[in-house]
Amino acid sequence: MSIEPITIVGAGLGGLTLASVLHRHGIASRVYDLDESPTSRNQGGLLDMHEESGQAAIAAAGLSDAFAELVVTGGDATRVLDRHGNAYLDDDGDGSRPEIERGDLRRILLTTLPDGTVHWGSKVREVRALGGGRHALVLADGRTVETGALVGADGAWSKIRPLLSDAGPVYSGLSFMETHLADKDGTHARTVGAGSLMALDEGRGIHAHRHGDGSITVYIALRCPENRTAELGDDETARRTLLDRFTGWDPALLALIAEGDGFVPRPIHALPVPHRWERVPGVTLLGDAAHLMSPFAGEGANLAMIDGAELAQAITENPGDVEAAFAAYEQGMFPRSEEAAIGSADNLVIAFAADAPQGIIRVMTPPED
Repeated sequence: MSIEPITIVGAGLGGLTLASVLHRHGIASRVYDLDESPTSRNQGGLLDMHEESGQAAIAAAGLSDAFAELVVTGGDATRVLDRHGNAYLDDDGDGSRPEIERGDLRRILLTTLPDGTVHWGSKVREVRALGGGRHALVLADGRTVETGALVGADGAWSKIRPLLSDAGPVYSGLSFMETHLADKDGTHARTVGAGSLMALDEGRGIHAHRHGDGSITVYIALRCPENRTAELGDDETARRTLLDRFTGWDPALLALIAEGDGFVPRPIHALPVPHRWERVPGVTLLGDAAHLMSPFAGEGANLAMIDGAELAQAITENPGDVEAAFAAYEQGMFPRSEEAAIGSADNLVIAFAADAPQGIIRVMTPPED
């Protein structure tokens, strides 16, 4: 087996899962990430971990016990409302898809890695093919790093993807505005519930989830031209514009906008479906770099983590033969991610159709056999 470490670009959940499982099998890796430190920015909200993907990857990393200690009690509860506040689904959850804070999950993955595995503050500016399956990473600070086996785990706007594919993210037609509420007095608990809320209408929606500390993250969804949400101006202008767009909605739902602290635009992009590539020596992709999709299948983090776990397994099972490992991994990853991406694209349309929220209720509560 080659002693050269596997080079991973991106210390998100997928890249860290890959590094963690490799380390458990005695295979070294080096991870390059643009963040200055693991705590330099907010890592986002709650994630529901699916048994066949996210939970399987957590087990492969030896973290099932640590994960269980961090599960947010009641976080898998789900409410679906219409714009008038009428409830069409009020599900307490059955524990099969436990929720965890993204930051907590990233933190426990980092604890499994030897010091120095992750090179923070190492933004990749350019990648050059050197031939023979080798590449050079040109970092923003001017350093150049030569690689053997290279894995792009660097998200939607991956710098590694162009080595394999000409495809890039395409705007979905939907944008979120993200805001936060401390909700220290529990004013919004009745509306949001213990876990997640979806309030849907044609072309509009309010999505929210409650964190373990009681605070709430809200995503206000709008069908609109690309960059329109980024043009809404300062927070107060954005608040007024959004409230105007949601005129006639239930006052308790409008309060999630009115009392939000700051508004950050989050346009939703996706890669074409299917997204596949021909084998290119020395490089592969995982997570959003490989199969970016909208959040309407709930699969993004789960797929990234099972990608990392299965790629690590393939490398372990093909000692010294990176090409065989990458080919075996891609053979399983392509159909898995394609199925999820199709579901995600379909659900985005269904969620904001003229009969909303009826369509998404049909998806979430299929008829019994």
